[in-house]
Amino acid sequence: MSNKEILKVINGNGKPLKNGNDHLQEMIKGYIVQGDEHVGTSIETPLRADAFEKSDSEKIAVIEDKFRDIMEIMGLDLNDDSLRGTPHRVAKMFVKEIFYGLNPANKPDISLFENKFKYNEMLVEKDIRVNSFCEHHFLPVQGKAHVAYISSGEVIGLSKINRIVDYFARRPQVQERMTVQIAGELKKALKTDDVVVLVHAKHLCVSCRGINDDNSTTVTTEFSGRFKEQHVRQEFLKYIKL
Repeated sequence: MSNKEILKVINGNGKPLKNGNDHLQEMIKGYIVQGDEHVGTSIETPLRADAFEKSDSEKIAVIEDKFRDIMEIMGLDLNDDSLRGTPHRVAKMFVKEIFYGLNPANKPDISLFENKFKYNEMLVEKDIRVNSFCEHHFLPVQGKAHVAYISSGEVIGLSKINRIVDYFARRPQVQERMTVQIAGELKKALKTDDVVVLVHAKHLCVSCRGINDDNSTTVTTEFSGRFKEQHVRQEFLKYIKL
C-alpha cells in the first residue's frame, strides 16, 4: 500500500500531514494496513451459540487436558518439574486472563456523569495499552489505542475507557474489528456519534514467523460523527502527538 493510501486512512484525504504532524508522517513509514491475509468476517467476534454453556472451571479443565495432549505430541516430558503444571497454567490463562473479553459477563460496567462543567471540546485519552492476540495464529498483538469523544451531555470515567479497550482486546482478534468494536461501545455508552479510535500495534504473527518483519506496525482508525470533519480530525491527530 502506498503512503498516499495510508495517509488517506489516517487523515481522510491522502494529502501530506501538516501543522506539526510531521511525527505522524514519519510513523507511517513503518505502518501496514491489513490486507488479504487478515480478512474480517463481521463486526461481532465469531462465537458459537453454545459458547457459554460450560462454566469457566469446566473450560479450564477441558483446555488443560487438550493442552497436555499438545505438549505430549510435541515430545515434551510433563514429568519434569518445570513443565508439570504448564497445562493448567495455560488453561487458566486462556479463560481468566488473555481471553476474558470473550465472555459478556466480564464486560465492564459503565458509569456516566452529568457534564456539569459544560465542557464541549473533545476529550482525548491517548497511549492506552493494547494487549491482544491475533485470531489467525494466537500470537500477541501489542500496541496503543488513542480515543477521543465530544460529550453530548454526559461524560465517562477515564478508567472506563481503558477498561473498554482492554475488554475488546482480550480475545482472539482482528485489529480492524477491535477498533470498530471499541468505537461502537463508546458511542453506545456515551449516546453520541462523536467518537474516534485509533490503534497502532505490532503483530508478532508478522515479526516472529512468516515474513519475520520486525519493523512494520499496523494502524487502524474509526472516525465517527464530527470527527469525520477535516479540522476536527486534524485537531485529534495534533493532540495525540503531545
